[in-house]
Amino acid sequence: MGDMTNSDFYSKNQRNESSHGGEFGCTMEELRSLMELRGTEAVVKIKETYGDTEAICRRLKTSPVEGLPGTAPDLEKRKQIFGQNFIPPKKPKTFLQLVWEALQDVTLIILEIAAIISLGLSFYHPPGENNEGCATAQGGAEDEGEAEAGWIEGAAILLSVICVVLVTAFNDWSKEKQFRGLQSRIEQEQKFTVVRAGQVVQIPVAEIVVGDIAQIKYGDLLPADGLFIQGNDLKIDESSLTGESDQVRKSVDKDPMLLSGTHVMEGSGRMVVTAVGVNSQTGIIFTLLGAGGEEEEKKDKKAKQQDGAAAMEMQPLKSAEGGDADDKKKANMHKKEKSVLQGKLTKLAVQIGKAGLVMSAITVIILVLYFTVDTFVVNKKPWLPECTPVYVQYFVKFFIIGVTVLVVAVPEGLPLAVTISLAYSVKKMMKDNNLVRHLDACETMGNATAICSDKTGTLTTNRMTVVQAYVGDVHYKEVPEPSSINAKTMELLVNAIAINSAYTTKILPPEKEGALPRQVGNKTECGLLGFVLDLKQDYEPVRSQMPEEKLYKVYTFNSVRKSMSTVIKMPDESFRMYSKGASEIVLKKCCKILNGAGEPRVFRPRDRDEMVKKVIEPMACDGLRTICVAYRDFPNTPEPDWDNENDILNDLTCICVVGIEDPVRPEVPEAIRKCQRAGITVRMVTGDNINTARAIAIKCGIIHPGEDFLCLEGKEFNRRIRNEKGEIEQERIDKIWPKLRVLARSSPTDKHTLVKGIIDSTHTEQRQVVAVTGDGTNDGPALKKADVGFAMGIAGTDVAKEASDIILTDDNFSSIVKAVMWGRNVYDSISKFLQFQLTVNVVAVIVAFTGACITQDSPLKAVQMLWVNLIMDTFASLALATEPPTETLLLRKPYGRNKPLISRTMMKNILGHAVYQLTLIFTLLFVGEKMFQIDSGRNAPLHSPPSEHYTIIFNTFVMMQLFNEINARKIHGERNVFDGIFRNPIFCTIVLGTFTIQIVIVQFGGKPFSCSPLQLDQWMWCIFIGLGELVWGQVIATIPTSRLKFLKEAGRLTQKEEIPEEELNEDVEEIDHAERELRRGQILWFRGLNRIQTQIEVVNTFKSGASFQGALRRQSSVTSQSQDVANLSSPSRVSLSNALSSPTSLPPAAAGQG
Repeated sequence: MGDMTNSDFYSKNQRNESSHGGEFGCTMEELRSLMELRGTEAVVKIKETYGDTEAICRRLKTSPVEGLPGTAPDLEKRKQIFGQNFIPPKKPKTFLQLVWEALQDVTLIILEIAAIISLGLSFYHPPGENNEGCATAQGGAEDEGEAEAGWIEGAAILLSVICVVLVTAFNDWSKEKQFRGLQSRIEQEQKFTVVRAGQVVQIPVAEIVVGDIAQIKYGDLLPADGLFIQGNDLKIDESSLTGESDQVRKSVDKDPMLLSGTHVMEGSGRMVVTAVGVNSQTGIIFTLLGAGGEEEEKKDKKAKQQDGAAAMEMQPLKSAEGGDADDKKKANMHKKEKSVLQGKLTKLAVQIGKAGLVMSAITVIILVLYFTVDTFVVNKKPWLPECTPVYVQYFVKFFIIGVTVLVVAVPEGLPLAVTISLAYSVKKMMKDNNLVRHLDACETMGNATAICSDKTGTLTTNRMTVVQAYVGDVHYKEVPEPSSINAKTMELLVNAIAINSAYTTKILPPEKEGALPRQVGNKTECGLLGFVLDLKQDYEPVRSQMPEEKLYKVYTFNSVRKSMSTVIKMPDESFRMYSKGASEIVLKKCCKILNGAGEPRVFRPRDRDEMVKKVIEPMACDGLRTICVAYRDFPNTPEPDWDNENDILNDLTCICVVGIEDPVRPEVPEAIRKCQRAGITVRMVTGDNINTARAIAIKCGIIHPGEDFLCLEGKEFNRRIRNEKGEIEQERIDKIWPKLRVLARSSPTDKHTLVKGIIDSTHTEQRQVVAVTGDGTNDGPALKKADVGFAMGIAGTDVAKEASDIILTDDNFSSIVKAVMWGRNVYDSISKFLQFQLTVNVVAVIVAFTGACITQDSPLKAVQMLWVNLIMDTFASLALATEPPTETLLLRKPYGRNKPLISRTMMKNILGHAVYQLTLIFTLLFVGEKMFQIDSGRNAPLHSPPSEHYTIIFNTFVMMQLFNEINARKIHGERNVFDGIFRNPIFCTIVLGTFTIQIVIVQFGGKPFSCSPLQLDQWMWCIFIGLGELVWGQVIATIPTSRLKFLKEAGRLTQKEEIPEEELNEDVEEIDHAERELRRGQILWFRGLNRIQTQIEVVNTFKSGASFQGALRRQSSVTSQSQDVANLSSPSRVSLSNALSSPTSLPPAAAGQG
């Protein structure tokens, strides 16, 4: 199914539809064209063609109240006729494509060419071969048999190239598979509420069929197109399809069209699904994108060839990879430095690559000059035409040596290590309840210096229970006895709570014996319903008497009102409105209160002040949320103007005030303590009142009595950070945020302001890295702005999940601490790998270079170098990048954005070990034959057999790397390098595996590997020298780093590279709306096409700085498109013009499937 392209899928549906259309009263085509209309046009069309929405339901054989019967045959038939609710993904790359991609590596291509030339020459026996007149670079005659084996080296190089390519491709393939798995996991997690056979059920989005009655509520991302049947106060953000940011109010008679991919911003209701999958509005756009894809790729290919970037296969969108060098300057302006690590690595790799190139060029030049000078000047040999092939063969050999130096110098393992480490962490973080949506978020978390957390549900259990109440002039410290409450008051109270709450909120019997009853829906409302049950009353009969359809008007809860009200029609035609909300807000609107006899008495402002002091503040100081329940009666004539909210929500009569407890999660105080120890400041941002917030903050350990900290309310916060003109000033924020610990009664904009203020602050020498948690639709902006946004998996709305980087599947704060641990671990893994890799690089390059210059031949042959390269790049990155994190990671402060990747300690280790290895290798090279009483391997002729001498050097070199790999496990100068080694089975396997293969290579590798078998005592010496690495490691650890002032650190990001980009970015975003729309088209299409492309090709990845995030970003929601574009690390603006010249320039529209 997944392999079908969109167009096949589409045409298949078309065929099905024409054959079956008759079974239902309308065909798919009709419904599709209906859904393309908007507003009044649509209402007119429905009236003319069908009558009303109920008639459409009848034609689709569904009931607006009961929903579909939900029988399997019926659902199957609907899927066949109207299509399924999923958009077939683009085909993943085949293994062969990945192999082809890996082959594009420049260094590998050079090696392949060299190997092929070498092969060709070995089969070509020129006439002058045995001519005495031709010079040979070194003395010593050749055996006949050896000349025959000349082809082996070329073949071996080709073989090892194939090996490297296959390993690379396999890594890519498994990574792609992992991300697809992650993708489908995210998609399966998304469920939606529908009514089937009269039961409200949650089903996966892909199971929704045409004719389903879906219940929609605040915060949903609509999964299919449909018509609005009934509901209240429904407002939809359609910006994802239309680009209009205003919220659209939906009603049956004015605008009943609900479109997939749009967000519910307020209210609730029901819709009948009319189009799914590729036939929905979003699906149609995706289909167009799918068709536009092939042309775009062709175009891209041409562009790439013109750029002369020989190294990369064409990607559907340039932003996944690097394009042209000259656009890079422009690109940088629009690229926020998202992932710190990527920035540092890019810089480092480019530096190393350059150094390697210089070294290899010098090596080749020296070899060629030495040969020519020695032959034609010193020995005065003439250049004979018949000797040309012989000389060419020498030059090819020199060239191969040069390339080998380059191969070893270029750290192509770096991107691999990053990817493996991130992919491994992401997989493991699933177990720790972190569902990572954007790869780089995982590593950014390790640098976090501040966490702004919600209170409800994150720090607390989100199980609300009423524990105190103020009813009939009495303040009860626990739930009162039903007999102590007046009957009239009781009836009002039960009705007010049962009717004025979402009917989807229920309390169900516990799943297990002895467990707590299950709370479904809004937790605060569950707490109130639980209160009704504790009073030995029942809310169900009240709801069945007054079903949802009969509610006259509903003012749903939003962050501005901070209250919810429902109007019902009484039997005598008059109206009654029930209200509930934050007590200080609702009490301000009350002018009466029910007394002990259930009669209303006057409630004056001074009574209110007294009540706040005597009832509300004591409740809040116990950490309770206070909710006030009230009502008001209206006459039936004249009917009130329901749209004038200020008049309606006034003159209320207070029924009761309850204190709801939401206990702190037991594991939170410990988690917060860990954060504080790790140098992370936790701040609480909540909508609750300040006393409640402060009480909970003390329980959690966010604030400690006697410390110097600030707890502010949203209003006060705004007053302090704005100047006389009402503009926000960064200096003012800088005065507040370092001490601010609790922000209460805050609006979503306050949260965003605080996060932005902390991130933009230059108050500390390090830029702050901020993580934010959020669950509501209105938290979107703050989640986007933060360096890492955490959305709640259980309580979070779809909109919040779309804007986030990581989803907490258990809504628990302590999972955030796990994320910090994993993030730091990624950072450390990369450093460990670097420490190991650079030691090998330095040694191998120096050995090859000096060897070539002094003995005209590298002691380490091309094939051996490739094997070393495989050990140190691919295997080591696997071994070191998969170290599991330990609690000790949380004992140090965050690294910060401009701490270098290679610290002084690491530099000390790298140089220290390099000195040890070079000393031994040169000793073996120049006096090794005397030590072991064997023939010298130096100055051997062109095709001479492999010598024991050079084999010992190669073997010792590999042994030293193996033991140094164990040293590399610790980067902070710890003594015990074996600590926790058995917790990482991958590491042990790789070290042992490499050792075994090394034995096979040396003993049986023969000519291809330029090895001759060694005796046992020689092996012992090799291993003994290798073990010396561990001892030497201890010696290095003893030298205090503080003494070594001359050591430079490497791989740091300087401030100057970072800040201008941030600022530029802000400006660009503000000005360029047209640009933003264009980019939105581009992303979309980026999204619809391959999302998961990343590659191991170093030079390119690194040249374009295209971090993996560009490729891995999950199609992130439309709410975020404008900001997201900046993070796609698109290498140039030029790619936009390409994107637009193809069918992609649809309405800027095309919106996100979540």
